[in-house]
Amino acid sequence: MQKCYVLILLVCMLFLPSIMMAQKSQQRPPDIGASFLLVNPDARSAGAGDAATGLSPDVNALWSNAAKIVFAGSWGVSANYSPWMWGINNSRSNMAYIAAFKNFGQEQSQAVGLSMKYFNYGNVTFRDDNGTIIQDYTPKEYAVDGSYARKLGHRTSLAISLRYIRSQLGQGNFNGLQQKPASAVAGDVGFYYQNSADNLEFGNRYCFGVSITNLGTKLSYTDDKVRKSFLPMNLRIGGGYAFVNTTAHTFTISAEINKLLVPTPPIYAVDSNGMVTNTILKGQDPNRGVVGSIFSSFGDAPGGFTEELREFTIGSGIEYSYKKILFLRTGYFYEHPNKGYRQHFSSGIGLRFEHVELNMAYQIPTGSSLYTKKTLLFSLIYNISGEQ
Repeated sequence: MQKCYVLILLVCMLFLPSIMMAQKSQQRPPDIGASFLLVNPDARSAGAGDAATGLSPDVNALWSNAAKIVFAGSWGVSANYSPWMWGINNSRSNMAYIAAFKNFGQEQSQAVGLSMKYFNYGNVTFRDDNGTIIQDYTPKEYAVDGSYARKLGHRTSLAISLRYIRSQLGQGNFNGLQQKPASAVAGDVGFYYQNSADNLEFGNRYCFGVSITNLGTKLSYTDDKVRKSFLPMNLRIGGGYAFVNTTAHTFTISAEINKLLVPTPPIYAVDSNGMVTNTILKGQDPNRGVVGSIFSSFGDAPGGFTEELREFTIGSGIEYSYKKILFLRTGYFYEHPNKGYRQHFSSGIGLRFEHVELNMAYQIPTGSSLYTKKTLLFSLIYNISGEQ
């Protein structure tokens, strides 16, 4: 029965984009700060459509759902790198992510993990309204995490994570406001379940997980005490199923949906001069507390239920393993055009030599997607006594 639930979940995720195709020009994506927290640094899951939850556990699960690490072996470390936007600004921006975990306790039922994510956006030139150069600046952001996970039985686990975030996107006085770096603290909660069933004598593995990430304080980028940005608080639900699992071949299909738990921008009235006023025609006031925004984020879109559905992103992919030495991956990620327009196919390859695994992914934007062209990701993982 649990395996059937996983399959139903995967099928629903695969058909969700067809529900969200129509567009309305007044719909806008939620306003958030520190959006780098949503970018997947793991080349393995990036090659499978960013559907990280359904893949077998490894150390990079600390980014998507830390509850998985208690099933990932004794201990592991990883180093991940991406020359971010290298096709647009000559490789001057980059992303790096390092992670480590260690299991302990009776039957290794507990685990702790540490990770750090760093984004460098290269040199940015600030200009005034007349085009005069004001200054050159190098925006950068980083986050440092600590996680604790514990098994609730042989098949389920829970995890909590704490995170410090630093976002340095500008400095100086612009439009009468003093720009400054912003800091915040946040936390994650994750649940994970995995099991196996013998179908056609293949020993099929299946799993699902739920995580809520980046629950924390707002970011203040200026000296304005009213205007603050929400962190990208996010709900992630995913699952996976290994429909072939032999000593030589393994095929794993995975799918995942995400929903930001932040206010949807309302529709404001426009005066006779074409200027936007503070009068809200449809929707709710976005200036509300963190807890309130989490619960109201499922029903505050001015376009109603249809617009709420368009705020879900979906990723799905498949991973093929040959004797757990060679890995091939492909997938697709979809986000509605009015809600960010990240849409891309992905492909990936991996090689494992005993405890060392090297992965590479390449993401290919589709249509008029705003997603970055020429996106490459690399991951190097060293893992002890864990099946991946």
